[in-house]
Amino acid sequence: MTLSDIRCCILIPTYNNQHTLRRVIDGVLEHSNGQDIIVINDGSTDETGAILHSYGGKIRMLTNAKNSGKGYSLRKGFKEAIRLGYDNAISIDSDGQHLPGDIPVFIEAASLNPGALLMGSRNMRQEGVPGKSSFGNKFSNFWFKFETGLTLPDTQTGFRLYPLEPLKKTRLFTSKFETEIEVIVKLAWKDVPVIPIHIRVIYDMNERVTHFRPFRDFTRISILNTWLVILTLLYYLPKRLLTAIYKKGLWKIIKEEAIKPDESNLSKARSVGFGFFMGILPIWGFQLLVGIPLSIYFRMNKVLFLTAANISIPPFIPFIIFGSYQFGGLFYKNGVQLTSFEDLNLESIHVNIVQYLLGGTLLALLAGAVGFVVTYLPLALFRPSKKGA
Repeated sequence: MTLSDIRCCILIPTYNNQHTLRRVIDGVLEHSNGQDIIVINDGSTDETGAILHSYGGKIRMLTNAKNSGKGYSLRKGFKEAIRLGYDNAISIDSDGQHLPGDIPVFIEAASLNPGALLMGSRNMRQEGVPGKSSFGNKFSNFWFKFETGLTLPDTQTGFRLYPLEPLKKTRLFTSKFETEIEVIVKLAWKDVPVIPIHIRVIYDMNERVTHFRPFRDFTRISILNTWLVILTLLYYLPKRLLTAIYKKGLWKIIKEEAIKPDESNLSKARSVGFGFFMGILPIWGFQLLVGIPLSIYFRMNKVLFLTAANISIPPFIPFIIFGSYQFGGLFYKNGVQLTSFEDLNLESIHVNIVQYLLGGTLLALLAGAVGFVVTYLPLALFRPSKKGA
């Protein structure tokens, strides 16, 4: 099969990669007629322009007047591919880490999974992979799973096949490296299938030029993820839950998640204990915002965690605050010691916030420990753990 069989073009965003660009283009030309290649020159200041012009009319070229970012170049490439009538677009980096010889792998996978987003999956454990790349990928994978409910081994790969139809109605706001995160999350939200496929990767530190600026770009990605998490909690997570409830039924979902016969007693107990801890921890308004991602990261039982975390439902809140304040008084003697529940008010808490925060944190730890013990002991007695659980 060829690119034309799946109506696909190749997007190559590039910025000052004069040492590897020609090799990448020549490799892609082995799988393309040239007019399927769209190179987006992102305001390069090296020999990139001369290299591209040496191909004459063999390839298509787009040029940004100034360096505007990889995301801006990709978005420009998407628009051109859609204008030219393509159904799919493969993006490949120009720094030489990707092998154009893997393009047939994308073509075959796309023919078997029409309309899917195909993500090239690199072996991040192989020799030569920079430590910061491996860490950044794990960080990105975690947030992608939280935001979409999907698990991917490599969310930062630049070697991908995008279905263009859903992109026609997808609004992208970012313009730098974070665009590659924004686009896959928003496509997943549109229920576009996301499929990882194995690709090879080369990290040649003598040739490869990376324009990723750790502090600035990591900050941009973190800001984007913060916004995507807020959208997830306010809309997309409830939407996923309601969709699952509609398809399976609420009781069946709760039963499957809570019981989980293959889950260990220890895991169930720590899910309950962590729920009590987060429900009492004095970070009101952020308890679930912090607790849910952590419960996902540590692979806890979400139903048991959320059930236990609801210890802080409105009727219980005054008692939790009063108990936190009193408990803090056992360890912090400089504060105002309340003698009755009627003494609890905003002014008394304001007089010594340290006492309340200390007491609330210690009470959360105690409640978490008690929740763990009272859950684990009955399970250990009446529900023998399976081997390997």
